[in-house]
Amino acid sequence: MHAVFVTAEIAAGQFEHARKGLHDEVVPRVSKAPGLVKAFWTVRADQTQGLSCLVFDTKQNAEGAVSMIRSSPPPPGVTIGNVEIREVVAQA
Repeated sequence: MHAVFVTAEIAAGQFEHARKGLHDEVVPRVSKAPGLVKAFWTVRADQTQGLSCLVFDTKQNAEGAVSMIRSSPPPPGVTIGNVEIREVVAQA
């Protein structure tokens, strides 16, 4: 398995717009991604940065998700930062 980690900066005062875009656009799109095992979206306590972890069955499917992330517009008030693939080496 491989995980895609994505950081996102959320503009001040834009968290509710970002959350709506996440639920209405991003989650449904990611849910249809080939090989998705599980996905999590988190937000820092001050609601200015998000971090997501998307787990895929293969590196190829993780790479496809990275392409999708880079080609899709983020929700309003959100700027995508780092996008990184890592191999999953253990799980509980």
